[in-house]
Amino acid sequence: MSNCRYSRTPDKAVDVLARTLFGEARGEKVRGLEAVACVVINRVEKAIRRGGYWWGNDAEGVCLRPWQFSCWNVNDPNREQILKITGENKVFASCLRVARRALFGGVKDPTQGATHYHRIGLLPAWARNRIPCAEIGNHVYYKDIP
Repeated sequence: MSNCRYSRTPDKAVDVLARTLFGEARGEKVRGLEAVACVVINRVEKAIRRGGYWWGNDAEGVCLRPWQFSCWNVNDPNREQILKITGENKVFASCLRVARRALFGGVKDPTQGATHYHRIGLLPAWARNRIPCAEIGNHVYYKDIP
C-alpha cells in the first residue's frame, strides 16, 4: 500500500474513520461502508485542492467536525457505542478494514465524488433541490453541495 495522504497520524485516522463508519453505516454491506468512507476522503481531497476547508483538512478533522457526522454529536446515542466498540466486534472489524483501505487509496469511489449523504427517507434542508449522484444501500449521495 502507498502512504496515507489523508492524515499525519494514520493509526488514529483509521480508528476515527472506522468508528465513523460503524456509527453511520454499520447496517450496510461493504459497498455502503466504502461509500461513506469515500465521502470523508472526498472532503479531505477537496480541502487539499483548496489549501484547506472549514470541515477539516484530514480524515480525523472531517469525521470529528461538529454536526457533520451525527454519530459524533454529544447528544447522539450512537456516540457511546462508537467510543466503546473494539475490533473483537465483527462489524467493527470490517469497518477497520474498509477504513484502512480507504485511507491508503485501496477503495474505488462508488459515489462519483460525493461529499455529502443522507439516509433514504430523510430530506435535509441542504439536499432540497439537489440531484443525487448515487444511491448506495440506505443512503443517497451528493457532490454539488458547497
